[in-house]
Amino acid sequence: MSTNLHSLSDKKYRYKSDNLCVRTRLYLLSALMVITMQSEALAAVNSKGSYGQVLSVDKTSVRAGSMITVTGKGFNETVGIYLAFCVMPKKGSAPTPCGGGVNKAGMGEASYWISSNPPPYAVGLTDEFLPGGRFKHSVKISRLVGKVDCRKVSCAITVRADHLRSTDRTHDLFIPITISK
Repeated sequence: MSTNLHSLSDKKYRYKSDNLCVRTRLYLLSALMVITMQSEALAAVNSKGSYGQVLSVDKTSVRAGSMITVTGKGFNETVGIYLAFCVMPKKGSAPTPCGGGVNKAGMGEASYWISSNPPPYAVGLTDEFLPGGRFKHSVKISRLVGKVDCRKVSCAITVRADHLRSTDRTHDLFIPITISK
């Protein structure tokens, strides 16, 4: 009889041990799933241009009034650009309207004029490219761009050649942004 009791005791111990092991594995699996989902949500989204330039945003789904960190690298430093939050244009058209408009004042959070060789009247109004054609700015996302509701119409973080090359579409890049309600 003592053998049977010992055997039952072993089974209880093994059951508790196996149960603890299963719970630990489930906990670790759950934690891994949460981390994976968060890292996907936090991953940067990129758009690569025809000259190898890369536009990146830290998030593509935000609430109105939020700031998005936008970075660029590999841009041609001899071509000035506008970085802005705009209504997504038809293919081959310039992005317009844009939050902040064409920023020739060098102020605001919705658009930026980036140029390492601005015309004389714009010295001090533009932000220079960092070495390697890089930049980093925070862009404010608004629900309305002019009278257009970006919850109903596709809007995007955009880059285009500045007004000195206003018809040049080869520098255009877009990353669509979703505004949550």
